[in-house]
Amino acid sequence: MFKGLRQAFSSFKENISSRTLSEEELNRYLQQLSIELISNNVAVETCDAILSNIRDQLLGSKVKRFLNVEEYLRSLVKDAIIGILKEDISYPRIESLISEKLKSSPGEPFIILFLGVNGVGKTTTIAKLANYLRKRGYKVLLSCSDTFRAGAIEQLSIHAQRLNIPIIKGEYGADPASVAFNAIEHAKARGFNVVLIDTAGRMHTDRNLLEEMKKIKRVAKPDLTVLVLDALTGNDAIYQADIFDKEVGFDAFIVAKCDADDKGGILISLIYTFKKPILFIGIGQSYDDIEVFTPDHFVKKILEE
Repeated sequence: MFKGLRQAFSSFKENISSRTLSEEELNRYLQQLSIELISNNVAVETCDAILSNIRDQLLGSKVKRFLNVEEYLRSLVKDAIIGILKEDISYPRIESLISEKLKSSPGEPFIILFLGVNGVGKTTTIAKLANYLRKRGYKVLLSCSDTFRAGAIEQLSIHAQRLNIPIIKGEYGADPASVAFNAIEHAKARGFNVVLIDTAGRMHTDRNLLEEMKKIKRVAKPDLTVLVLDALTGNDAIYQADIFDKEVGFDAFIVAKCDADDKGGILISLIYTFKKPILFIGIGQSYDDIEVFTPDHFVKKILEE
């Protein structure tokens, strides 16, 4: 996972260790790093920001005697990336968000609305998050507001059955906003803490389906709107996110299929471009294969040898 980024930063550290750099030399190595980062799905603007951070710290610098060069460079690159990932962005734990809502509005469930195009793994991600929350003591209810895609109701119902989590669903062709509303009312009446609303996977260019999504959001009034993206789509994920952000709006990302992503740059690009956090990443096929995303842990992964 993230092998490409790891190799890019490792090569850069090898190139610039054990020497004092002129501006010309530094620019040459930064240009090489830029090419490698872009080839690993780091968007151009994000890449420029990372290189600027590194350049500012390195230009004219010299490693002090007795200081481990490898550790010095590793720390420098780490600070440059962390600066990109944490600039004007907070990474709240979902448990904290839920607890705050339950304390401030007793009897009201915490509502999460999920967006995403076809095939990104949205429904499976919802099942993983339902399992994650259930294991932490929350009473979870699923809402199948995807009444459009053939097999969608059955797919979420199978996950619900396997996880022993209740589900509210309608018929195909039914108003998805009504299904979401019914699920929320059921949650209030039966004391559920969290409602997870699945929606139809839709192409980000489908105007009618985007309008339907806006209606679901108006009716459900979610506390958190999450855009699910596929790590393997590379920089097309930026385009998807831009459309959803402008047309519907969302608060955070969950990025699926990161276990199959050898590059990893899209995670940095999403955060830097939209100034929104990634809450979780998908790291496998089982229900437990979902991991809380933190910038420090991510940077540790891509800088480890």
